Amino acid sequence: MCANYTPTRLDAISQHHGLERALFNFPDEAFPGYLAPILRESRDVAGQVEVVPAMFGMVPHWADTKLARQTYNARTETVATKPSFRNAWKRHQFCVVPADNFYEPCYESGKPVRWRIAAAGNEQLGIAGIWEWRPSGPDGLPLLSFSMLTINADGHPLMQRFHKPGDEKRMLVLLEPGQYQGWLEGELVNDADIYRPWEADRLTAEAAPLPPRTKAAPVAEDTLF
Repeated sequence: MCANYTPTRLDAISQHHGLERALFNFPDEAFPGYLAPILRESRDVAGQVEVVPAMFGMVPHWADTKLARQTYNARTETVATKPSFRNAWKRHQFCVVPADNFYEPCYESGKPVRWRIAAAGNEQLGIAGIWEWRPSGPDGLPLLSFSMLTINADGHPLMQRFHKPGDEKRMLVLLEPGQYQGWLEGELVNDADIYRPWEADRLTAEAAPLPPRTKAAPVAEDTLF
């Protein structure tokens, strides 16, 4: 399960997708509860895509924002029925999460070591996600939030190296660029090709331990690597 990733910078997003550059700030790395950019269908102009800031971790209208520490990933097997996700899924509130890379814990040394996973060609990753809206967030303003979708990765040559020994291996749903629009519009939600794991040779992985924690750079309480 992915609890930490590097969001793609806004300049790169706008250039890659031919969009007007959005005007908001976000941290270099995202953890549950942090704001990060997502792509979704425009609420104002039909058929257009917009870049908006959203909290990493789904926060339905009935939940406290602390729930984001538990809802940053949604299993494709249960996303349609779990209370935190089913409203967004039913309403086809799909998004693409632009990322330069993501991080997972590797226990091969006997202790958790953070590893960085990226596309082999260093291109942007597009992670399939869902978004939710609530009328008020911590600052009293409306809050968008999102969750990344995951699939089973038992037996995957690369992803089986991560997470605690004995735990089920999971992998993010990585979209091809040509699938972005269809995903956002909900046309591909039942397409089996969407939920196929990327081949291991399309990804690179290397150890990338977290720097020492400081008060200026907090991490999510449930992040253990």
